[in-house]
Amino acid sequence: MKTLFITLLFFLSFSLMAQDNIYDFNVVDISGNEFKFESLKGNKILIVNTASKCSLTPQYKGLEKLYKEYMNQNFVIIGFPANNFRKKEPGSNEEIAEFCEKNYGVSFPMMSKISVKGEDIHPLYKWLTLKELNGVMDIEVRWNFQKFMIDEKGELADVAFPREKPYSSKIVNWLAEQ
Repeated sequence: MKTLFITLLFFLSFSLMAQDNIYDFNVVDISGNEFKFESLKGNKILIVNTASKCSLTPQYKGLEKLYKEYMNQNFVIIGFPANNFRKKEPGSNEEIAEFCEKNYGVSFPMMSKISVKGEDIHPLYKWLTLKELNGVMDIEVRWNFQKFMIDEKGELADVAFPREKPYSSKIVNWLAEQ
């Protein structure tokens, strides 16, 4: 019983520890492989929750164009399919990957489908949305294609809301900042 209590205490304390930055996270990519955010140190990162059956799905085209234009300038886009909003991402990881490639030629990294809100929110999105964890702001994920801007130090810099297109002045100006 004592061992169980110590084990539970360890896991509870570990889960309550605030991650200093995004580099503390590991996720699973759309092919089932581990993806370590620490591999992106020194890059600006745009994290986007995506969906294949949404009125905003054509943003994949702009995201891909933005990625290709800036990828050689220490910038990466990371897509996280999510089915949290009116079930606009019902497919499996394999179906999502095929859809993205076939319809939009997506070459930026796509991760496995996760939850971006609610009781089953992924720990990364919990960090992105809670000031007590990210140290910057509380922000709700409003819909598909919300864009979180992470600076070169791995810290949350800003958010572009779902209807803001990938080439919005907010995102382009952020990319231009040194």
